This record gives sequence, C-alpha cells and structure tokens, in this order.
Amino acid sequence: MFKKLSLIALTLILTTSCVSKKIYTDLESKYANLKKENRKLSDDNRDLETALNKAKNELKDSQEAYESAITDRNLWEADYKALVNEHKNLEDSYTALEKNSSASIAANSKKNRELLAQLEAKEQAILAENARLEKLKKELESRSQRVAELENVIASKDAEMTKLKDAISKALTNFEGKGLTVEQRDGKVYVSMENKLLFKSGSWAVGTEGKQAVKQLGEVLADNPEIAILIEGHTDNVPYKGNNQLNGNWDLSTKRATAIVKILKENETIKAENLTAAGRGEFAPITSNETAEGKAKNRRIEVILTPKLDEISKLLSEI
Repeated sequence: MFKKLSLIALTLILTTSCVSKKIYTDLESKYANLKKENRKLSDDNRDLETALNKAKNELKDSQEAYESAITDRNLWEADYKALVNEHKNLEDSYTALEKNSSASIAANSKKNRELLAQLEAKEQAILAENARLEKLKKELESRSQRVAELENVIASKDAEMTKLKDAISKALTNFEGKGLTVEQRDGKVYVSMENKLLFKSGSWAVGTEGKQAVKQLGEVLADNPEIAILIEGHTDNVPYKGNNQLNGNWDLSTKRATAIVKILKENETIKAENLTAAGRGEFAPITSNETAEGKAKNRRIEVILTPKLDEISKLLSEI
C-alpha cells in the first residue's frame, strides 16, 4: 500500500514540478517497476506461506488416514483369526459328526463352505487394504520428504541471511554509534543509516564518511550476488525548503536513495538488476516526529536485502 501511495504522490509532485518530460517519464517508469516488483515479492511471500501451511495440513490428513487404515486392517486381521479358529472348530465338529446322520453332515458342510467363502473374502479385503496402506505410506513418505526439504531450504535461507547480517555488522563496526543499525526481520536484512552519517541538511550529496560506509557495505553485497537490494530514502515531516531542483520531501528522499545506488554501482561486482531505489518521503517513520531525536531517526536510508526465492517456489510446485 505504501508503494501505491508513493507512486501517486510522486506523480502529483512531478506533474506540478519544473522537471523535464524525460525525467518525469524515467521516474514514472522506475516507480512502476518498483511497484510491480514489490507486489510480486509480497505475493510470492504470501503464496509461500499459504502453500507451506497447505502442505503441512495435507501431511497431517495423510498421517491420520494412514493411522485409521492401520486400525481397520488390525480389526480385519482379528476377524480373520477368529474365523480361522471357528473354521478349525467346525472341522473338529465335522470329524466328530461324520458318524451322525447325513443331514447333519450336509448342514455342517454347507456352513463350512460359507465360512471358507468368508475367509477368502476377508483375505482378499486384507490384501487390498494392505496394498492401499502401502500406497498411502509411500505418498506419506514422499510428502513428508518434500515438506522436510522445503523447511530445510527455508532454514538455509534464514541461515544465509543471518550470515549476511553478521558479515555486514562486522564490516560496518567502525560506524557503530553513528546512526547505523543492522537488523534481521521476516527473512530479510535491514541496514539503516541515519542522514547524519550520510547527508547534510537538504542535500543528497553523500559525505566522505557516509560514502566509506556505503562502499564497505557494497563489498559485502558483492560477495552475495543472489540478494535483491532495495534502497529506500526517508525524511522527517518537516517540509523541504531547498532550491527549485526538488519539489518536496519525496523528491529529496528519492534523490538520496539514488545517490546510494550510484555509490554501490561503483562496485562492478554488484549486479545492476539487483538494485532498486525508492523514495518514501516522510510517510514511513519509525518513531514520532514530535522530538528532535525522533526526527533524526526518521531521516534515514534503509537498505533492504531479500534472498531469491526460486528454489522454494520450485519445491512448492512439487508438493
């Protein structure tokens, strides 16, 4: 939703600004692509969670069906054994009654044949049920294996992101206490840099110390070519009062995000297609703007790192 608001606000700003048609078209295209990519990532994440829950529910249903079938088979086997015992008793009775009247012998013979027919039917039912149980067992094992593989891949992705977070924290340790934080949430890594480390007030030119921090971050990202990198610019709620080059906080936050992208792109190992710049203006604060300290925390650049989900999507399609 905030992407949609960002695009709408950007469009309004651009239509009222003095920028050229080309810049307007470029920004509009970039934000359309950003909106599409964000929607795809959100849909992918929601589909992954839905598919995983569905797989677990199906696995639970299969396990319950398997256990119910085992119970039925055990009952039938007990019936079968009882019939075998009854058949043996009848055979013993038949032997004892052979000396009796032909009518009694005929009656016992008929009952014996009926019992034999029942035994045969039970045997066939047990064979069929055993075959069904074996099929259920194989399906259960296969589904359990795929769910386990999916869980392992997700755990592996989380471990990779934890490793990436630790590597970033280590690389940027010199900037601790200077408005830089590194966090891992919802399977992603968030690198937040307050503007006091990067920009002067109202400027989108990155200072020497900030440029060094971004370059050191880029060295870590260069070793992780399969990570999607989203750079978001944020401001406080104080209206921008700079020159006529920009029209408000949204433009300023976009300029600042783009400035970070350009520094990261200086590292030729980082894939350009993995980089996305976005301006959020003052519309995504992390704390209240009622105090100077709160405003300082809201004026920031956030680098959001997301793992590729192709492997997980493939496993889900096989469940």
